[in-house]
Amino acid sequence: MFELIKQFIFSLWHRLKPGKNFFILACILCVLGIVVSIWPEFLWLWNITLMFSLFLVISDFYRLYGMQNFQIERSAPGKMSLGLWHDIKLTLHYEAGPFSAKKLQMAVFDWYPVNCEFKHLSQKLELESGQWATLEYQVKPLKRGNELFSGVQCLINSPWQFWIRNYHVSETSSTMVYPNFAAISQYALLATENRLSQLGIRKIRRRGEGMDFNQLREYREGDSLKQIDWKATSRMRKLISREYQDEKDQEIIFLLDCGRRMLSHDGELSHFDHTLNAMLLLSYVALHQGDAIGFSTFGTGDEEDGHGQSQRWFPAKKGMATIQSLLNNVYDLHARAVTPDYTQAVTQLLLRQKKRALIVVLTNLRDEDSHDLLNALQLLKRKHLVILASLKEQALETVMDKPVDDFSDALLLASTCDYQAQRKKMFENLYARGINYLDVTPDKLAVRLVNRYLDIKSSGQL
Repeated sequence: MFELIKQFIFSLWHRLKPGKNFFILACILCVLGIVVSIWPEFLWLWNITLMFSLFLVISDFYRLYGMQNFQIERSAPGKMSLGLWHDIKLTLHYEAGPFSAKKLQMAVFDWYPVNCEFKHLSQKLELESGQWATLEYQVKPLKRGNELFSGVQCLINSPWQFWIRNYHVSETSSTMVYPNFAAISQYALLATENRLSQLGIRKIRRRGEGMDFNQLREYREGDSLKQIDWKATSRMRKLISREYQDEKDQEIIFLLDCGRRMLSHDGELSHFDHTLNAMLLLSYVALHQGDAIGFSTFGTGDEEDGHGQSQRWFPAKKGMATIQSLLNNVYDLHARAVTPDYTQAVTQLLLRQKKRALIVVLTNLRDEDSHDLLNALQLLKRKHLVILASLKEQALETVMDKPVDDFSDALLLASTCDYQAQRKKMFENLYARGINYLDVTPDKLAVRLVNRYLDIKSSGQL
């Protein structure tokens, strides 16, 4: 019995607390009690004040709990972009009951997803009976995947400020946090306005070159003699040239490392998130060029132990709608504290990908990985064209640019230079074996990768 009473009191205290005027009234009663203890003839005044106080407190309680209907609706995007601020809107409405308050003052706090930052919460507002009120705040997702808005909490003041009601509305809604596709939108906008150089992307324009026939046109100064179509020339009685275009219907497959090295952070984003952003931008460019895009993951760990995730294979597809399918397949993908197996990843990819393709290996390479990776890439290189895109920490660049002020700075610089030299030697060894590579900081990966792809397209290597 005592435990039930205890739970009831705790539940009541959690849902209802005294307001500021309740404590003011209690202090007045205490002062009058002291006065009555000294001059008992004023006991009647204390009794009247007590009865009047109880009437006010009970009436205020009824006016607070007498509302008939209280509604909250949340308007949140079904899809959010990692690291960007998004607007969330809350709409509130209530209907007053008999003798209840016609206007409520409250503080509203939304239970936003745990992996988000927020601005402009909580907010205070006045809500009149029968009317709708709207408030807005912003959230910034810090992690990809499925996120949940679990409810809205309101601290409602009674009309006479004697009580504060803790009112919870179970307004749940879910959202999917995608990789940052702002770069894709920016690319599309600048491509429309022909200003891609602002992103650092070089548009290589060639006239009449390539492997796929495009059209016949009149001969222009500078055209190669190999381009002249002599049959069309004799028929038209003027020089006619063949014009070619870059090959289409080629396939680009991303081999995405989900291992422990990709957990490193530069700024707010991990190396894994940077590689996803780069993959999405290159996918958009390649699809726009008429090529097909696919990906395969490795280093995902063991799903059965609860710390891994299943490996994913997305076969190459064409068409701009592929971007949406790609986003749906990678938005909840995360790096794990697992050592990647390059040989196994390449072997599985060779079994799945039969057509010759451009394979882009996205990883964070270390010297101790070079032997296993070199053997795997040599195996992959027999049938496919390979680009190794490896991320290096921005901290290395910071140390190299930092002035040396004392002996510890000198030791740090010397060790960094030695590490950089070993890293350079490792990549030179890869290049000597015919492996295309990029060794860049995360912020430069997307643009450098797109430019390398465009270079390969223009040279006809694939």
